[in-house]
Formats: sequence, C-alpha cells, structure tokens
Amino acid sequence: MAVILNIETSTNVCSVALTAEGMVLAHQEDMNGRNHAGLLSDYIKYCLDFAAEKELKLEAVAVSMGPGSYTGLRIGLSEAKGLAYALDIPLIGINTLQIMSCQVMFTKELEGDEIFVPMIDARRMEVYTAAYNFALEDVMPQQPLILDESSYASLLDNHRKVLFFGNGSDKAKEVIKAPNAEFVPDIVPLAIDMIALAERAYSQREFLDTAYSVPNYIKDFQATKPKNSVLG
Repeated sequence: MAVILNIETSTNVCSVALTAEGMVLAHQEDMNGRNHAGLLSDYIKYCLDFAAEKELKLEAVAVSMGPGSYTGLRIGLSEAKGLAYALDIPLIGINTLQIMSCQVMFTKELEGDEIFVPMIDARRMEVYTAAYNFALEDVMPQQPLILDESSYASLLDNHRKVLFFGNGSDKAKEVIKAPNAEFVPDIVPLAIDMIALAERAYSQREFLDTAYSVPNYIKDFQATKPKNSVLG
C-alpha cells in the first residue's frame, strides 16, 4: 500500500498522520482549539521528517474536504495542495462525515446492520449531517439540517439501530428520543481514521485536481458582524 500523509482540520481538532499498509507510522494531533494555522505546518514537518528518517517515499497527500469549519478546511486544503504540488504527488479528498463513520466502525462492537449518522455542529440547532449503511453508501445524502423532534424520522421508523455521533450529536440528543437511537460519545474527525478511505481512493486512482479543488462547505459562508463592534 502507498505511503500517505493524511491531514484533518475540519473541526476544532487539528491532526496529521503518516500511514501505510493500514498502519499509522507517525501522527500528531491537538484537541484544544482552533489553532490550525499555528500547528499544522509543524505537524506535517514531523511526519515528513519521520518518513525521511525511515527512507519512505511519500506517494500521496489526503485531506479532509468537509463539511466543517470554513477556516479549518481552507487551511488544511491549502497545505495539502502546496505539498502535493511541490512533491508532484496525487491529492486525495476525503469526506469528513465518512471519516467519523469509519472511526465508529473500527472502535465500536457492531452487528452490521446499523445506520451511521455523523453530525458536525453548525449554528444554533443546525448540523451538517448524512446517513450511511455499513458499506458507507448513502442512506441520507449529506446536507445541512435544522434539528427538531421529527429529524431523522424516516431512518428511525424502520427499527434498525441508528448511531448518532460527532460534535453536533449533543443537540440531537435533546430532541430525538426514539428507542433505537444510540448516541456514541467522543467522536471527532481525526487523521488516523482516514487510512481506509485514503488507501481505497489511492488504489482506485480517485485524485483531486490539485489546482482547482475546493472544500465541501455544503453551505455558502455567511459572515457575521461581531457583537458590540465600534464603528469608526
């Protein structure tokens, strides 16, 4: 399998992992806040230095494409593009919601017929979300969703277990009370969970256009004025 550098910056977590043959060779991560611009270059250098020390040739860069934080996604993709261009290697884009789903699949004991519902916090009662089966096929396409008691009703009505997770799931827990809804705590998108998706994309030659690819924002950016601003 290819040696791949994985970059994940879609939420307040910043992480980078060097992987090959289904294994994590080196990784760095920070979960303390949105300091991606200050941390990401050093994390990438750490992994590249490890590769050089072990005489490993980097063969691709994979980056989490969103949905998620507009700023975080731009920082991650910009770094990934620059590295892919400089080293003349392929650029791979990975869906953030699928990264989270893979983490649940590989860390939780499952029956195999569950529905996976990753949720990334947006504003107020809104989340970025989707639903997948065990093969990561769409049960519900990715979308912004305003949560209420009827959210995901069509998924919950079929009585299969539905797993909700991600930093938007706390809001969902307040309004979704179905008996087959299960909330999985502490799931955040991480570079170490990109392995399977990145290796599959590499083997199938599913590469991005290094020059023109853009993040998967789902919604257009909406700028807001800071409170108590002083106009001069």
